[in-house]
Amino acid sequence: MVTESDNIVAETAARIFADLADPQTINRAGDTRWKDKLWRALSETGLPLAWVPEKQGGAGASLAEGFAILGAAGRHAVAVPLAETLIAGWLLARAGIAAPAGAMTVAPACPRDRIVLNADGSLSGLSRGIPFAKDCEHIAVMAAGDKGAAIALVKTADCRVSEGQNLAGDGSDSVTFERTKVIRSAPAPAGFDPSALLLMGATVRSVQAAGALEAILSLSVRYANERVAFERPIGKFQAVQQNLARLAGETAAALAAAGSAADTIAQSAAFDDTVLLEAASAKVRTGEAAAEGSAIAHQVHGAIGFTSEHVLHRFTLRLLSWRDDFGSESYWAAALGDMVAKRGANQFWPMLAAR
Repeated sequence: MVTESDNIVAETAARIFADLADPQTINRAGDTRWKDKLWRALSETGLPLAWVPEKQGGAGASLAEGFAILGAAGRHAVAVPLAETLIAGWLLARAGIAAPAGAMTVAPACPRDRIVLNADGSLSGLSRGIPFAKDCEHIAVMAAGDKGAAIALVKTADCRVSEGQNLAGDGSDSVTFERTKVIRSAPAPAGFDPSALLLMGATVRSVQAAGALEAILSLSVRYANERVAFERPIGKFQAVQQNLARLAGETAAALAAAGSAADTIAQSAAFDDTVLLEAASAKVRTGEAAAEGSAIAHQVHGAIGFTSEHVLHRFTLRLLSWRDDFGSESYWAAALGDMVAKRGANQFWPMLAAR
């Protein structure tokens, strides 16, 4: 449920993005100096640490308010580690670890990767596809230890980072922990394990993707009304209207799925099967919408939509990249199937009807 407070936070974030992260302005910029100005403005308003309690140096915002920030970020295709810092702060707060100032990211971001907390307190393991790792000073880590799951904070400089990029050109790095010393570590709360981090990350990406789909729908409708062919706007042609209707349907489905998952996490005390159902469903549905919606948007825009001068690619390439972060559609579809199979056929309909 969206509250007035959520709207205020989202509006604050949207104003900052509109002033300092306008997609067209950034697309024309010849350097990345805009990132420093944007991050400074975000930090001054406390948005990157929105999910960190005030007693730990954060803004103490609710989960719903944080998801509202992420929706606004998606609508502007923000290419800074805002989402990752939000998740990292949230993860550290679960273990009572104070969040440092500056940008952070989280590990692992891939379901098959595993990081181990050694007996001497150091970390070992490899984590691939870590968003913006080379651009962040710290990494919040979910690790497995002899006494159960643990949460740790490390300096990125103490790890071995192999730089990589996703389709949009944003950092997607491999991080190797080789007996890496930690700044601080603490046991994870009871019942909190690496799957909880993946579920939160999947929901965050779903919310961002839904916001980006809103943006490409708006871009596509505006272009269809402005572009004239055969002496009338192409938006008057039935085929284009049908495509725009399909894009609107995909956007609506993504918004509904992502919003439901975000609401469930915001209102749940634990990452149980209910959260799994919502978060996994949202990741699958928004991933499908990202693929279908991106194709439709580029079809509406024609050749101009594929040029680097047009802003459409800033959204569509990130939409396609986000599909793989924190578990792909196939991974979460399999996880949903496993959960349903374990519950049994008689529980399937009651589980759906309860939502």
